[in-house]
Amino acid sequence: MNINAPKGLVDPAGASRRIRLATYPPSPSLAAFVDYFWVVEWDMRDRPPEVQRVLPYPNAHLVFDAGRSAIHGVVRGAFERQVEGAGKVLGVRFKPGGLRPFIDHPLSRIVDTTMPLDALLKCDAAEAESRVLSQNSDAGMIAVAGEMLVSAAPVPDPRALLAAQAVAAAAADNGPVSVGALCDAMELDERFLQRLFSNYVGVSPKWVIQRFRLQEAVWRLSHGGAVDLAALAGALGFFDQAHFTRNFTKLVGSSPLDYWKSQRAAK
Repeated sequence: MNINAPKGLVDPAGASRRIRLATYPPSPSLAAFVDYFWVVEWDMRDRPPEVQRVLPYPNAHLVFDAGRSAIHGVVRGAFERQVEGAGKVLGVRFKPGGLRPFIDHPLSRIVDTTMPLDALLKCDAAEAESRVLSQNSDAGMIAVAGEMLVSAAPVPDPRALLAAQAVAAAAADNGPVSVGALCDAMELDERFLQRLFSNYVGVSPKWVIQRFRLQEAVWRLSHGGAVDLAALAGALGFFDQAHFTRNFTKLVGSSPLDYWKSQRAAK
């Protein structure tokens, strides 16, 4: 059964006409580690190539993609992929901290980079890719990938669960807008929280808090009507509208106002 597609696409209005994105919940045996499976499918054979821009969350992913399957650590900037021809990709989005029990080193080591599939699945990477991508349906791909993950699944790690809870607290509506506030919400020492995030999430608590605030801004600007940018900046914890605009523009590639106008024009 599909669940709602996640936030993160910079051009959701345009992408929905060209790319199919579906997400599916994990089986109970993987629920301690996996947020969801995702499938992206496209057919651009009658169109010129285009670049799809995504604003990643603090999650690692296992991606089955012909010729480039890999484990992806958290990406701190925007992730861009040229979409051309026709294709289909299966991904596994791990919960924050959910990948760490599968591998033998901190998640901070794979931020902005990838590692081979066999580091997680304990099997030949090319064979795993072929088995998954040769399936004719989303359900078939998910079943094969899920079986591999279940076979490799470790014992759940209590600190991975704590990391996931801390990230969820940072993501909450009207949640903390500073590391100190997140420490208070979690009743954790700041040095402990910093070490926990480095080991299990890969990025700092400050990065996570700001990314969720910017993701929320993108979502509101792409899905809402009239918007008060100064009020939005204040609600999301930025010092002022100028601070919000600088951070938004650096990540998204356009100012909040220009982005809002582009999304209204695309609908």
